[in-house]
Amino acid sequence: MRKYLPYLFLLLLIAAILRIDFYFTIVYLFFAVYLLSQIWTRRSVGQLQADRHFVGRAFSGHSVPARLTIRNEGWFPVPWLRVHESLPVELSSPPFLRQIVTLGPHEQRVLSYTLDCRRRGYYSIGPLRMEAGDLLGVTGSLQVEIEAEHLIVYPRVVSLQELGLPTRSPLVALAASTPLFEDPSRVMGVRDYRQGDSPRRIHWTATASTGQLVVKQYEPSIARETLICLDLSREDYEQRRRYTATELAIVAAASIAHHIIVNEGLSVGLATEAWDPVSETHARFYLPPRSERAHLMNLLEVLARVEVAEVTPFPDLLRRESVGLSWGATLTVIAGRESEPLFDSLVYLRRAGFAVALILVQPTYPSADIRRRADMLGMPVHRIWQEQELEAGI
Repeated sequence: MRKYLPYLFLLLLIAAILRIDFYFTIVYLFFAVYLLSQIWTRRSVGQLQADRHFVGRAFSGHSVPARLTIRNEGWFPVPWLRVHESLPVELSSPPFLRQIVTLGPHEQRVLSYTLDCRRRGYYSIGPLRMEAGDLLGVTGSLQVEIEAEHLIVYPRVVSLQELGLPTRSPLVALAASTPLFEDPSRVMGVRDYRQGDSPRRIHWTATASTGQLVVKQYEPSIARETLICLDLSREDYEQRRRYTATELAIVAAASIAHHIIVNEGLSVGLATEAWDPVSETHARFYLPPRSERAHLMNLLEVLARVEVAEVTPFPDLLRRESVGLSWGATLTVIAGRESEPLFDSLVYLRRAGFAVALILVQPTYPSADIRRRADMLGMPVHRIWQEQELEAGI
């Protein structure tokens, strides 16, 4: 817009020297157009509002519809508005939404697009850039930017045929209507009084509230706890197969956690160390074993975000994360390759009183020596390289 100012002053100077009224009229007209364009463009751009609407979470393989609502809140019409929405290349092709629209006073436009969730991850949707100007191009264009929002795509969850995880707990509590041992400090609800119930189980507050005799229900005192230990160390995966292997390892972790909480009703946790795109740094993730559906969604959200990285050696991670677990807990170890340091850590965990199951994500079967030594310890070893092998059960 500044390029027109020298010409205006030149015309003004010529009009002043020649004292011709027509030149003064031309100068005044140009100045009026220039000022009107400045005011029009700034006021119209200042009144632009935009909202982005989409569901912030989805599973891999689903499609997420998104909607952009652009509103002109002022009385000045917008002659042209260039809209550019940046999109992740993994979710959209081409990786942008670009369109030119016009907006009258207090008018709005709705632009729609679809995000194809082809792979898990933590994605930025946006930013949205809007560029507007006047019809004559006198003032140039002004830009407005709307900040990006985020979409979490959960990993695929495979339906497992069976899950034969070991346990060393002598009183493992699977789903049962009457547990043998209960913890009176952990009340999970109430039920109607039945003949033979101890008077000490009566919940007097609930009885007074409902008008009928009810007793407390306690959680089992000992139940199988499972901690999924996921190996996301870069050095444990061969470079040309790294993406395939790590994605399958994450699918295995998500599927096992889903099976334990949804089908078995037991507790499961997660321990891993990886690159976190949210904090943009290496992060340690530890979710202690729990059995709620909300906990499962938190676990899947972590698995959606994590990426392979240069982190603590996985055998050291196993020893560190086992410190807070109760005796007899089950450790499901998902690793990228077999190694002597890994096996030594598994032996250590086994002798410390934990039940251990090893899942190797590699194209070749474990060596005969590893299988023989694992059999001697009663430690199951599984190998997966395709989702069909995971669906068959472990």
